[in-house]
Amino acid sequence: MEYFKGLIVILMTSVLVNNYVLSKFLGICPFLGVSKKLDQAVGMSVAVIFVMMMATAATWPIQTYLLDANGLGYLQTVVFILVIAALVQLVEIVLKKYIPGLHKSLGVYLPLITTNCAVLGVCIANIDDGFGFVESLVNALGTGLGFMLAMVLFSGVRSKVDAGNPPKSFEGLPITLVAAAIVSLAFFGFTGVVDNLFA
Repeated sequence: MEYFKGLIVILMTSVLVNNYVLSKFLGICPFLGVSKKLDQAVGMSVAVIFVMMMATAATWPIQTYLLDANGLGYLQTVVFILVIAALVQLVEIVLKKYIPGLHKSLGVYLPLITTNCAVLGVCIANIDDGFGFVESLVNALGTGLGFMLAMVLFSGVRSKVDAGNPPKSFEGLPITLVAAAIVSLAFFGFTGVVDNLFA
């Protein structure tokens, strides 16, 4: 029972408290680039969740049984980037074949998942935090859901901001960054919630 409580805490912490976009500022490129429309934000988030889960499922055994076992831990970043790039290519091929509309709407941002530091960050953090395989998958799922939550919330905020007719000096990127800062501040309110979840 304690093990499952631990998994729930990992999931909730990665979604709300340690949100990679809003508290660690990883994955900002797609966060700012693809959050203009809700359908694009959701599509990108689903693709990122899939890549995060698959990358974690592939990189944890590689790190544990190949790199660490042979004293090659220094190759971690290079190997992880290669695995993530291969997975993104797989996602792009699948989307192009089966969901061409989403593939076209994501455009250049889909290949950018390869360079999305949130994906690489969660793979490395799983190793650094000493998570086991299941814990790593739960953390990757929570991180992906947190990414989706941030994207969906910010998509709504951006639609209101764009319709709000901001001052000329704040139009475009400046008002977007101010709005992102305010959204990230809202997530600080979750800091004590997860700690007291099972208290």
